[in-house]
Amino acid sequence: MRLKIAIQKKGRLSEQSLSLLRECGIRISNGGKLKAEASNFPVDVLYLRDDDIPQYVADGVADVGILGENVVLEKEKQVRVEEKLGFGKCRLSLAVRREESYNGPSWFNGKKIASTYPVILNNYLRGQGINAAIEEISGSVEIAPGIGLADGVCDIVSTGSTLLMNGLREVETILHSEAVLISNPGLRGEKQTILSRLRFRIQAVQNARQNKYILLNAPDEALDTICALLPGMKSPTILPLAEKGWSSVHSVVKEDTFWEVIDGLRRAGAQGILVCPIEKMFL
Repeated sequence: MRLKIAIQKKGRLSEQSLSLLRECGIRISNGGKLKAEASNFPVDVLYLRDDDIPQYVADGVADVGILGENVVLEKEKQVRVEEKLGFGKCRLSLAVRREESYNGPSWFNGKKIASTYPVILNNYLRGQGINAAIEEISGSVEIAPGIGLADGVCDIVSTGSTLLMNGLREVETILHSEAVLISNPGLRGEKQTILSRLRFRIQAVQNARQNKYILLNAPDEALDTICALLPGMKSPTILPLAEKGWSSVHSVVKEDTFWEVIDGLRRAGAQGILVCPIEKMFL
């Protein structure tokens, strides 16, 4: 029994998805253009258009898939989000011509908005009580105002450079999105077991990315203060040094608070602080 996992067939999200599988210790053969097999884990990889992945997973053609959360929400298929994966981050935003005097979402009342995400956009407009027409188009959304097709656009934004190049500016963010792992809700038995094993590996990789391992030397009289800054997974490890009155402290620090913690440690008297990456982290 093998788990069939669908990923985007090309592009950055495809590369990042394969990189995640490699970090999970899964070796994928080059295979053909549509399918590849893992040699050391019961997984087959299907290379598909990202827009098609929710349908294939919902229909059971693929058991799980990796794609942008924005596509999952737009397609509204019967799938389950198993994990947020922390890469492929972007936002779905509204944009207008740079010269427009924009005064809030109500500006779009009576206007026409071009988008490849009509479902998400329509839900947003309803929630805001805005009556606007949606012009559904595929690709090159940002040119719509310039050719008179729409008054504004709703599109995926990463850096905003494409909007600027087309004389537009971002005015509202509708959705923050990232890559997610989705599954068919009907998975049972051995396939569900394989999925659980895969999720365990993914979580270990994510935990490692989100944390740093640090080692430092500290005067014994400062240990209480330093340990309060370093909760670690349970509590810091403290080992006496050969020099009397000093100890070595080992712990784990979260990436998003790392620099604040380091500043606090230095103020508390920590010395010789070493920071090491974590390859895998099992909680």
